[in-house]
Amino acid sequence: MLNYGLDVSGLEPDLALPDLVAEGDALDALVSAANDWSAPTPAAGWTIAYQIAHLAAADANVLIALRTPDEFEAVLKRAEAAGSRYADLDAAEGAAGPRAELLERWRAGRAEVAGVLCDISPDRAFPWYGSQLTTTLMVPLRLMETWAHGQDVYDTLGTPHPPTGRLRHVAALGVIGRELSFHAAQLPLPAEPFRVELTGPDGRAWAWGPEDATQRVQGSALDFCLRVTHRRSLAETGLTAIGEDARTWLGIARVFL
Repeated sequence: MLNYGLDVSGLEPDLALPDLVAEGDALDALVSAANDWSAPTPAAGWTIAYQIAHLAAADANVLIALRTPDEFEAVLKRAEAAGSRYADLDAAEGAAGPRAELLERWRAGRAEVAGVLCDISPDRAFPWYGSQLTTTLMVPLRLMETWAHGQDVYDTLGTPHPPTGRLRHVAALGVIGRELSFHAAQLPLPAEPFRVELTGPDGRAWAWGPEDATQRVQGSALDFCLRVTHRRSLAETGLTAIGEDARTWLGIARVFL
C-alpha cells in the first residue's frame, strides 16, 4: 500500500519542506532557551527532553527508510516487539544522555532529513510503518509531528505558540486523514462528501471539499490542527459541525495511525 491509500494529490511538498525547516527552527529557539528539560509536558510521562528525543529518533528512522530501505525492516521489528511502549522507550533512551548531545543530534538529524527529502523524487516510494510513503506525504507528516510535539513544549513553558501559514499543511493532513479516523474508531466510512472551511491565521479562508456538501466542519485552522493532533479536546475548540457524520468525525478526528 502506498501512502496509506490516501489521496495526497492536494498536498504541496515543495511548499511544506521550507515550512518544515522553519517549524523546526522555531522549536529549536524555544527549547534552547528553556532552562529545565525535565519539566513534564502534557504527554503522560514525557518531559521536554522526551519530546525532543522522540523527534530526533523519528528523524533517524526517516533517514534509514530513505537511505537504506532494506534496513528499515529492523526498525519495524523493534517497533513490533515493543508494541504500545515503542515511542516511550525510544524517547526515554534518547533523553537519557546529556542535553547538549540530544540537542545537537536533533539539529543534525532534521537538517539531514530536509536535505534528503529535497533531493529525492516526490514519487519515490520508501518503507514506513504499515505502508510505503512518498515525500509528498512524508514532508507534511514531519512538519505535523514537529508542530504537535512542539505544542506540548509551548504548553509546558506557558509560552504562546503563534499560529502561522504553516498550519495549512497540518490541516490538509487532517482533512485527508478522515478515512483513517473512522478506520481507527472501527466505524464505517461515511458515503457523503465533507466540506471543511477553516480560517487561517491571516484571516484568509481555507477550504476543502464540494461547496454543496451537507456534512460540514467550520472553525479556525488552529483549532482544527489542535483537534486532529489530539492536543485539544473538541470542547476546548470553537469548531462547529453540521451533519451527524461531521459531528462524529470531530469527536474521533486524528491525523496519525
